[in-house]
Amino acid sequence: MTNHICFIGGGNMAGSLISGLVSNQYPASKITVTDPDQQKLDHLKNLLSINTEIDNLKAVKDSDVIVLAVKPQVLKTVCENIRQVTLKTRPLIISIAAGIRSKDIDRWLGGNNALVRCMPNTPALIQAGATGLFANNCTSSEQKNIADQILSSAGITLWVDKEEQLDAVTAVSGSGPAYFFLFMEAMQKAGKELGLDENTAGLLARQTALGAARMALEGEDDAVTLRSKVTSKGGTTAAAIESFESNNFSGIISQALTAAHDRAVELADELGKN
Repeated sequence: MTNHICFIGGGNMAGSLISGLVSNQYPASKITVTDPDQQKLDHLKNLLSINTEIDNLKAVKDSDVIVLAVKPQVLKTVCENIRQVTLKTRPLIISIAAGIRSKDIDRWLGGNNALVRCMPNTPALIQAGATGLFANNCTSSEQKNIADQILSSAGITLWVDKEEQLDAVTAVSGSGPAYFFLFMEAMQKAGKELGLDENTAGLLARQTALGAARMALEGEDDAVTLRSKVTSKGGTTAAAIESFESNNFSGIISQALTAAHDRAVELADELGKN
């Protein structure tokens, strides 16, 4: 029997996951989304033929899976609102709310819930995401498979054994798209300074990023090997790489990801303290 999935929150990430599920032939009749914005609900209903509901309590009553897709700042209120239902029905809880630890979500829901916490990233909006997942001890293998099915509808999924590893996932892939956008922005600016028009420099940077990513994902070589293959001794690429390394490129990246990781820990502490 197909599980009935309720998405609480109808924002971009939820819409992307729902779209991926429907595209993969998951029955739209088994998906419900809730949101206080009726226009948003109408748009999703017209686009994907799913069920919609303003009232969270009504929506979760018959749900086997609940996906918490709201802003972290309102998650506690949402959880406490539906707790009276979930304590009776015991659905699988999946959270894609950034930064809030599973123990805090479980506490707000009354305890002993099967709960999967996820850290997706924005390329999930085009079904090219990377999501880290962690399951608590109450979650069965079958429930982990359900969570994997839902999140993999928007890209790749990778499970971690320890929840604190999600802070590293946040640093690498959760925040990661912005790093590449920054790098492309810098390449576009440098290309313009070297004489290219802005559109040409920007398109070259973006297409080069896409090509490099595809080679890394689809080929058999790791990043070190790929880089060595395009870096001829004494050539133009070698000159650029030497410039990067002389300016501590690896150290800069390490410091940036550490800053993102540490901030993720701080935010989890702040958001879960109540």
